[in-house]
Amino acid sequence: MHEQILRQLFEQYFNSACDTIILLPQAGSDRIYFRLSNQQHAAVGTFGKDINENKTFIHHTQHFQQKQIAVPQIYAVSDDSQYYIQQDLGETSLYSIIRKEGISENAVQYLKEVLQQLAHLQIKGAENFDFSQCYPIQEFNRSSMFWDLNSFKYYFARVARVHFSEVELNKDFHTLSDYLLEEKNTYFMFRDCQSRNIMIYENRPYFIDYQGGRKGALQYDVASLLWQAGARISPAQRASLLNDYVEIISNIISIDKQAFIERYYGFVLIRMLQVLGAYGFRGLIEKRSHFMESIVPALENVRWFLENIQLKIELPELTNVLQQLLDSDMFTVEQFDGSTKPLMVEVNSFSYKRGIPKDTTSNGGGFVFDCRGLHNPGRYEPYKMLTGKDQAVIEFLETQSKVKEFLENIYRVIDINIQNYLSRDFEHLQINFGCTGGQHRSVYCAEQTAKYIKEKYKVNVQIKHIERELHGQFI
Repeated sequence: MHEQILRQLFEQYFNSACDTIILLPQAGSDRIYFRLSNQQHAAVGTFGKDINENKTFIHHTQHFQQKQIAVPQIYAVSDDSQYYIQQDLGETSLYSIIRKEGISENAVQYLKEVLQQLAHLQIKGAENFDFSQCYPIQEFNRSSMFWDLNSFKYYFARVARVHFSEVELNKDFHTLSDYLLEEKNTYFMFRDCQSRNIMIYENRPYFIDYQGGRKGALQYDVASLLWQAGARISPAQRASLLNDYVEIISNIISIDKQAFIERYYGFVLIRMLQVLGAYGFRGLIEKRSHFMESIVPALENVRWFLENIQLKIELPELTNVLQQLLDSDMFTVEQFDGSTKPLMVEVNSFSYKRGIPKDTTSNGGGFVFDCRGLHNPGRYEPYKMLTGKDQAVIEFLETQSKVKEFLENIYRVIDINIQNYLSRDFEHLQINFGCTGGQHRSVYCAEQTAKYIKEKYKVNVQIKHIERELHGQFI
């Protein structure tokens, strides 16, 4: 049903049929994404049940394009607004670059470009913007703040069994909200400006997933970007990038730099609480692993904040709650180091005479690598009764074939999927190695690959030598 409607939109816009449509891994929302393509064109298709949210995204996108802000182009929208296709910005997010390189010079340069674009989005993007089109709320007001603060209280602090006075904590919430509401809030607030929502396309950063945006203060978005737990930007780097951002906006509007930075740390605090509330719901309650693994670095941010930042307001009960969380043995690196990942990597060896193994899971298939291009030890009498687990065969393959080069290329390929599957909470990946008899080359490659995955990733690895088990070996 979804694919059919998106194919129709693709064909209507490009005036050519869609040859391939692929379901993309789901992230934190209920929206369903597809990649559609033919030889000439590509697009990302979206199905969203929430029509108001879809209309909001489309409205924001069209407005930002008029302001020459880097956002994906909307190509076509269904009559009922449940489906739309948009520009395909590829698969490289700023977050994926940071995960691969750390906060490298390359990543820092992109962050600086994002801050430049962000200021333009917030200030110029707010000009003539119809905030009545924002959904579900038009402004980052007291109601919006308390939604986030109560999410932290009930989804994180309560679940973590922290003790606090409900009355005193609510007083602190009002104090923090009063303080933040003193800041000018006539700008567009992205709301979730973090590196996962920034795509790098043709060496340029593009913003996505801004449909939750609303009228608000400038500081919230830069706090979201620089304090993202998974990005692990150091305090010194955060300070330098913040100064860059302040200089950028001071060239556009008049601000008191010192007062701006002082109030900025209040927005850092509420953003950290919002994030912990989200991690509590998605991680502690729903058990979604990539949210759970972000809890420890998020609390590291909280620890640094309490030790180094002094706000102009007193928040005694909130400080008490945060300190209890930091002292809790519920959140340790050992508990949230990725060992809770649901991903099962199934590595098989097989014989092409019997056929490629079927994947009966919901994922529906994986990698198949043909080992028949490698020099076959099975041709020689001394190795015929041995397998790829025997030392003599191992030595033969490693000295008489290009198996090391073969596997190095395979590792580079499978790393891409394993890392992506982990970030998207996929549960299964199948990797198959085939050769003529399923005895020597495929067995060796399956064993080495399973070993590589176990050493590099904290995932479950299951290895099966199909042909050998059928003959009673390895059982």
